[in-house]
Amino acid sequence: MMMIMILSILTLMISLLLILINNLISYKMINDREKSSPFECGFDPKSSPRLPFSLQFFLIAIMFLIFDIEISLMLPLIVTLKMSNLFSFITITIMFIMILLMGLYHEWKQGALNWAY
Repeated sequence: MMMIMILSILTLMISLLLILINNLISYKMINDREKSSPFECGFDPKSSPRLPFSLQFFLIAIMFLIFDIEISLMLPLIVTLKMSNLFSFITITIMFIMILLMGLYHEWKQGALNWAY
C-alpha cells in the first residue's frame, strides 16, 4: 500500500514538473498585431473574421438536449412495466408525456422554435 502511495506522489510530482517546464519554455511574451490578425492574402480583412453567434441555434440545441435527456428518462419505464400494475404504468407514462408536450407547447407559443424573425 505504501508503494502505491509513493508511486502516485512521484507521478504527480513528475507531471507537475513537466507542466511547469512547458509553461516556462513555451510562454510567448510578444503580442504582435500582425501575428494575431487573420491572414487574407496579404491584405487587411474586409469584414470581421468572427461570425456572429446565433442565439436561435443555441436555444434549439438546448431544447434538443433537454428532450434527449427526457427520452432517456423514459427508457426505464419499460423495465418498470414488469414491476408495477398496468394502470399505474399508463398513468405515469401519460403524465410524463403530457409534461413534455406542455413544455413543447410553451416553447412554441414563446416563439423559440421560429428560426427567422
